[in-house]
This record gives sequence, structure tokens and C-alpha cells, in this order.
Amino acid sequence: MEAPSFLDFIIHATGLPGYLVFSWFMILVIVGLALVVRSSLKLMPEGIQNVAESVVYGIYSFVEDILGKEETPKHFPLLATLAIVIFFYNIVELIPGFIPPTSSLNTTLSMALIVFFYYQFLGFKRHGIKYIKHFMGPVWWLVPLILPIEIIGHFARIVSLSVRLFGNIFGDDLLLAVVFFLAPWLVPLPVMALVLLAASIQAFIFFLLSTLYIADAINEAH
Repeated sequence: MEAPSFLDFIIHATGLPGYLVFSWFMILVIVGLALVVRSSLKLMPEGIQNVAESVVYGIYSFVEDILGKEETPKHFPLLATLAIVIFFYNIVELIPGFIPPTSSLNTTLSMALIVFFYYQFLGFKRHGIKYIKHFMGPVWWLVPLILPIEIIGHFARIVSLSVRLFGNIFGDDLLLAVVFFLAPWLVPLPVMALVLLAASIQAFIFFLLSTLYIADAINEAH
């Protein structure tokens, strides 16, 4: 499978990795869709505006259930952006010749690091130096045992977020490549449906875990 000619030209002309070019391309697509929705806003939503509002409202309500009414407006922009971008990055693998950006560990790792540093920053901003209590356990004499476990656990979240998303999308992309190779004119729809479902679930899991990590950071230190 070859990439579309204009993207293939950019990749060869600039020497940039394919996943990066497709990342930028999908961001332009998302921004374009957002501008289309904004330019056709109506009091009674219909068509693409109805879909967009349903998606945004659903994400907002979900975040609000976890973070509460006061915290949701502060963190919703980042969480919604992650959910939407990852979803689009994932489902682009259904288009022959397109490289899903999330099939690269560089992409998933960069997003995982954003989440990691963001919620750690929130923790120190909210609790100050007391945030360290999150890492020390319930009693002082357990600190030598709990502290290294907590530190390793927090850094493991980076691996969990990035490798899970990368591994699943890379595997799905490989599966689709094999299917397209074996049946280029008749790709089994059940396979594509399963890949779409898996791509949606992986976007949701990344979004859910990110929300829970933020909730954990802004809650009172234990």
C-alpha cells in the first residue's frame, strides 16, 4: 500500500517520518471539520453540528462525573483534545495507504508524557509540597517501602499509556495490511468493524486513564 501522492511527496521531499506527516495532516483535517461546524452553527443543531455537539457533550459529561463541576472546565480542553485526536489518529488506519500516527511509539509516548507532567504539575500546584504525601503511604514507617513503589508506579503509567495504545494500533494496522494484501478488492467488513471498535476503545482507555490520573492528583493527599 502506498500513501496518497501529495503526502508521499511531502514525506520524500522533507525526509520527515511518515507518522509525523500523517499526524499533521490529520490535525488539519480535525481543524477543518471544527471550522466547518463553527461556520454553520444553528440554534437548532442538525447534521454535522448535531454530531459534534453530541460528542463534545458526551465527553464533558463523562469528565464531569469524575472530576466534578468545578474542575471539569479547567481540564476538559486537554482531555477532549486527547480523546478526539487519538480517535482520529486511530481510525485513519481504515483508509488504505494511510499511516495511523498512533502506530508509532513516538506519538503515543509524547502524549503520555504530556499527561504525566500535566497531572504532576496539578498535584504540586494544588497541594504544594504536601503532594509528596501521595507517594509516602498511610504511615511514616512504611515510607521506605511505599515511596519507591509509588515512584515506579507513576513512571509505569507512562509506559502503560504509550505502549498499550501503540501496541494495539500497530497490531491492528498490521492486520489490515495483511487483509488488504490478501483481498485487495474485497476487504472483509467484519475485520474493519472490529478494527474500528478496537481503535475507539483504545482512544477511550487513554482518555479515561488520563482523567483518573488528574482526579488522583487534585484530590487530597492520602
